[in-house]
Amino acid sequence: MRDRWILSAAVFLSVAFLLSFVQLKVENPLLIFERFFEGGGWVEIFLISIYGGVVAWFMHDAQKSGKWRRTTWLIFSIVFFSQLLLGLFVSEKFLMTGHLHLPIPMMIISGPIYRGQFSIMTILFLSTILLSGPSWCSHFCYFGALDSLGAGRSRKRKTLGKIWNLKLPMLVIIIFSAIVLRAFNVEVLTSTIIAAGFGVAGLLVIMVYSTRTGKMAHCLVWCPVGTVVSGLKHVNPFRLKITDSCTSCMLCTSHCKYDALKKEDILNRKPGLTCTLCGDCVTSCHAGSLQYKFLSLSPKTSRNLYLGITITLHAMTMVLAKI
Repeated sequence: MRDRWILSAAVFLSVAFLLSFVQLKVENPLLIFERFFEGGGWVEIFLISIYGGVVAWFMHDAQKSGKWRRTTWLIFSIVFFSQLLLGLFVSEKFLMTGHLHLPIPMMIISGPIYRGQFSIMTILFLSTILLSGPSWCSHFCYFGALDSLGAGRSRKRKTLGKIWNLKLPMLVIIIFSAIVLRAFNVEVLTSTIIAAGFGVAGLLVIMVYSTRTGKMAHCLVWCPVGTVVSGLKHVNPFRLKITDSCTSCMLCTSHCKYDALKKEDILNRKPGLTCTLCGDCVTSCHAGSLQYKFLSLSPKTSRNLYLGITITLHAMTMVLAKI
């Protein structure tokens, strides 16, 4: 119980402290409440800090963390898209700059290449990789929550095979396309239509493949952001390890939507590259062989540290991520 209180309080204070800098230092308000009435940002900071503390309190329980992760991830997605709709039909104050950008994860990579400048979403994305490894793909991505819902419709977990045969070419195609569009000064409307088509195709991947395979096919195969996460996540020390106490019963494979616990991964005692540290598999292991690892810290401390950092980022990103 003591650890639970400490984790909850740490997240509350961390969110409040970090967002206070945003409130004080950013000239153009990023917090929605501040845009509508002076001092409203402080109210929003207090409310989102409480939210972060509550989420940390419930996710501390390993048996319930998976359910809470998926629930709060869906809440994040709902808040994100609600702000977009409010920005379109109610007030531009709900948008980041008043200028609309497509709410497609692929734009986090292709957008800066096409425009020649970074966006707040790109900065937030890279920050999550540095601070909590691959958690973007299990806690923050607004499309990923939809993919998780789709994959959850099937109780069976079918392997997607050698997904890197598709993932890497997809990333190369996205980057190359953005470079070509910029080099030939293709107008924004045409580029937007192309990107929108990619987004619609991604939704079809979720409806057709994720729902049938029980795996997050959009995140694993279609989305280039997931490929970048898988390639860069090791700049962060957080890991999920499979200890020698593993009996190779393969029960955990049925709990992984990211295709990171195939039979060969279990036998090699190492999760696959697509592991996002979501933790859904941890409680499925009766031998306790799946554990969080951070440098030389104990598995318990490593998990608490991961939760603290990730939930703090989740709460902050919820109020900062806008189109």
